[in-house]
Amino acid sequence: MSEQPTQQLLVVGSNLRNLELLERFLTGLGYATVRTANMEILDQVLDQDHKLDLALVDISGFDQAIWSRCARLHTANIPLLIISPRQSAAIQQESAIHGAHGLLVKPLVMRELSTLIQRLLDRPQGFDDEHDSPTFRQQD
Repeated sequence: MSEQPTQQLLVVGSNLRNLELLERFLTGLGYATVRTANMEILDQVLDQDHKLDLALVDISGFDQAIWSRCARLHTANIPLLIISPRQSAAIQQESAIHGAHGLLVKPLVMRELSTLIQRLLDRPQGFDDEHDSPTFRQQD
């Protein structure tokens, strides 16, 4: 009997406590995680041959350079969810431009996060970003 491989999620954020909580939540759901708290480590992860199934990027505390890393994830066909401290048309626009499949606003509703992650991971192999629009969620 063969065991199904664990899906690996990239978790990016500058706040170590929030990063730890998110990582704990994801590992509790059975996902493996690669965690990075700064741009230099993120660049190293992106340059290495990691098999990443999805990326969660909390943009809080990063400068505009974070968007080029999001674009790299998109180019590598890694589904991307942006986590933002506030709802903003500018952030929503930047997220969409740089390939995000969704924008989540803090505080996160973990049940919704779990559902959205599962939906993105279960997407068909022929998923076409140009014809399947991103999901942008506004938290109440």
